[in-house]
Amino acid sequence: MTIDLHTHSTASDGTTPPSELPRLAAEAGLTVLALTDHDTFAGLAAASAASTVELVPGVEISCRLDEFEVHLLGLFVDPLHAPLAGELELIRTDRVRRGVRMVERCRELGAPITLAQVEAIAAGAPLGRPHIAAALAAVGITDAFTADWIADGGRADVPKHVLSTVDAIALVRAAGGVAVLAHPRSVKRRASVSEAQLASLASVGLAGIEVDHPEQPPEVRARLREVAADLGLLATGSSDFHGDRKPVRLGECTTSPEVFAALRESAVSVS
Repeated sequence: MTIDLHTHSTASDGTTPPSELPRLAAEAGLTVLALTDHDTFAGLAAASAASTVELVPGVEISCRLDEFEVHLLGLFVDPLHAPLAGELELIRTDRVRRGVRMVERCRELGAPITLAQVEAIAAGAPLGRPHIAAALAAVGITDAFTADWIADGGRADVPKHVLSTVDAIALVRAAGGVAVLAHPRSVKRRASVSEAQLASLASVGLAGIEVDHPEQPPEVRARLREVAADLGLLATGSSDFHGDRKPVRLGECTTSPEVFAALRESAVSVS
C-alpha cells in the first residue's frame, strides 16, 4: 500500500478537479488517497465517483491554537454529520467576507487587482489567500505571503472566524473521524506548535501529527517522530498536494500501512 492522506482539489485551493485526482493518484502509484480540501466536502462526491483507489473522506479545518492559526486534518469523517458540516459552512461564509475585504485592502495599498479577477482564479471555490496571492502575482507582486501583504497579521490581512483546535478535534471525533494535526512545524508557516501544545491536544483526542511533510526538513521530522512516540500519537506522512499551486507531487511523502490501519481502527472505535 502507498498512502497519501493530505491532498487538495479545485473544491478549495488546489488546481486539479476532484474527479481527476484519483487517476493522477493511481498513475503516481498510490493505492490510498485522502481528499482533504480546506473547510469543505464539496469535492468528495466527484472524487468518489471517479476513484480507482481507496478514497478516504477528509477535510482540513482552519483552527486557532492560542494566538496562531493551525490546520487540523479530519480523516474518515462523515460528511453528512450536521454539526461539523454546519461549522464548515460558517467558516466558508466568513472566508468570502474576509476575501472581499482583503482584496479591498490590497487595492488600498496600491495593488491593481479586482474581486472579479480573484473570483475567476477561485473558479467557484471559497475565496482564499492563495487565490488572492495568484492575482497579486499576475500583477507582479510575488511576495504576497509577507507582512507587506497577506501574511497572518500583514497589512492586508483580515481576521476570520476560526474554531479552537480543541473544538475542532471534538467535532471530528463526533463525526466518526480521527484528528491529525497538519504540518505542525512547517518552515513556511508562522506558527510552530510546541511540544507542550501537542501534549495538551493529545489529552483531548488528537490521534496523530503529520510528521513527513514537504515543508518539514529531516531534522524536524526526526524530532516530531520522537514527540509522537512519547505522546502515543500516530506519525503520518502526506504530500499536501495542491496541483500546480505547490511544487510537490502526489505521494511525495506517505503514511505507512501500519499507521493507516491504526487510524482506521481509531475511527471505527470513535464511531
